[in-house]
Amino acid sequence: MGKVILIPKKGEVMEGKIEDMAYGGKGIVKIGSKKREYIIFISNTIIGQIVKFKIIKKKDNYAEGRLIEIIKKSHIQKKRRFQNISGAPYTTLDISYQQTLKKQQVFDLMKRIGGIQNPEKKMDSFIKSPKIWHYRNKMDYSFSSIGFNKKTKEIVDEFSLGFKKINTWWIVEDLEKDSGLFDEKWENSIKKIKEYCISTNLPAWNIPQKKGFFRNLIIRKSVDNNNFLIELITSSENIKKFNTEDFVKKILSIHQSRIHGIIHTTNDNISDRVDYSKTESNILFGNDKINERILGLNFEISMNSFFQTNPQAAEKLYLKVHDYIFENELKKSGLILDLFCGTGTIAQIIAKQNKNIKVIGVDITKDAIENAKKSAKNNNIKNVSFFTGDVGKIIELNPSFKNKITCIILDPPRSGVSKKSLKKIIRLNSNRIVYVSCDPSTKSRDLNFLIQSGYKLVKFSIIDQFPHTYHIETISLLEKDQKIVYLD
Repeated sequence: MGKVILIPKKGEVMEGKIEDMAYGGKGIVKIGSKKREYIIFISNTIIGQIVKFKIIKKKDNYAEGRLIEIIKKSHIQKKRRFQNISGAPYTTLDISYQQTLKKQQVFDLMKRIGGIQNPEKKMDSFIKSPKIWHYRNKMDYSFSSIGFNKKTKEIVDEFSLGFKKINTWWIVEDLEKDSGLFDEKWENSIKKIKEYCISTNLPAWNIPQKKGFFRNLIIRKSVDNNNFLIELITSSENIKKFNTEDFVKKILSIHQSRIHGIIHTTNDNISDRVDYSKTESNILFGNDKINERILGLNFEISMNSFFQTNPQAAEKLYLKVHDYIFENELKKSGLILDLFCGTGTIAQIIAKQNKNIKVIGVDITKDAIENAKKSAKNNNIKNVSFFTGDVGKIIELNPSFKNKITCIILDPPRSGVSKKSLKKIIRLNSNRIVYVSCDPSTKSRDLNFLIQSGYKLVKFSIIDQFPHTYHIETISLLEKDQKIVYLD
């Protein structure tokens, strides 16, 4: 009879050593014996660390803990000159270790969720990011009237500007210096912006109480032009007391010629997520869009449009997508459907390089499609079209697509593709699907369904688009293996 494991209770505070790491930035504490282990997942932890944590969720075979304190650092962590932030838990790890970890996590998810045996045999390449520091082209900073003092490790009632504290939604840790991910000069100056905002005597947003003025500061950077598009998001509470001209002068005084545009958006929604259909935005200075150049093409990007966060790594991604679309095919013709196309980057690159094909891009975000149409016109690409709408509904409205699509490109959000939409995609009966994903867990789920429906996984690549974070980008090539099965 095996040794009885004392399963922890919800709310119990414990200490333990991180013995392994799973996808999602979750470290693993094991209790019991090797024959009978009970696993506890703790976010934003690293193998080798000794941690204090609180049990927040309990199941029969595993639990989830919330990190309270790192008692002892791991021997594999390195000292960095950057400020550690919650969104980049692996900053102190060697980049080669991060890449090995991500590769193994993808294999594990493909086996467990995708049902794919020996996925390592299907791996085509691991593509490294050209830059491992200061690679991002967008950052979203939060204001809060509730901060955290790192020295005393106490929650404080204080005007704060930076990032949400690990495992909290109401506490913001001040960004005091470069995080190593975004623009160094910008992040080293953010204290000055905070000081200006405090001087207005308008309060930071109190997240639990849903009141206050300053809410978010979002920055887009054009790597090609080395300039910024800035969006300040506030509530309308005491908005007449906010001098927008002074705000613009302050930003321009700090960054001089690098400011391409400044936007002020008023958001009174209680949710942090901005619904632009219910907000009012005004251009305070310059433009409301920024320009980026990818593989010789120019793209105009709105603040709320999706665009690859690491444009230099994205170029490598797009070249690999192009290779997969035309794998073993000398004749480059036909119709390609790019679903969840965003600003149409992939669609335009494919269309520009292959004049004999027709590319159709679909996305639900109206601004993104407007950006895509304008960029295609500016890039003089005539063999591409874009449509706004839900992917499933667009397929329903175009029955002529069936049996006519040479290849379908899927590049969905982190949640993946709904089963309802996947069924409609499968019914198009395309010989080839190229699936681009920023979440290998939801992608593995979708791959499982596609394989059950008659597609086979030919090969896949991993791209380290997000160094120092747990996020992983993958590209998979699937081909029709047999008669398509329409699963209910």
